[in-house]
Amino acid sequence: QVQLVESGGGLVQAGGSLRLSCVASGSTSSMNSIGWYRQAPGKQRELVASITSSDRTDYADFVKGRFTIDRDNGRNTLSLQMNNLRREDTAVYYCRALVSSWFPGAGDVESDYWGQGTQVTVLS
Repeated sequence: QVQLVESGGGLVQAGGSLRLSCVASGSTSSMNSIGWYRQAPGKQRELVASITSSDRTDYADFVKGRFTIDRDNGRNTLSLQMNNLRREDTAVYYCRALVSSWFPGAGDVESDYWGQGTQVTVLS
């Protein structure tokens, strides 16, 4: 089991910055990837940025050059630095982790964990 707790959301003016954090606890040693997703009202949840166990990062086109994902393995913390925020960045931001566990008879099974989300509101 893995627990994810996000923090750092809030209100910010367009052009401003916020830094989100996600603290992971539990069975984090076999984390294949961890990342940030967001969901705006009336829209589907979408990838913002993710990082794999080999430190390969992946960014959505709409945040490239503005957002930076970073992971501190020693503290099991994932961060998302968001700069030059736009009104369309308004959404609930979720932390997501994909974790492998080994089960007798089944082998490696990948499980999907989500945090509770943190609201980001950008005012124009």
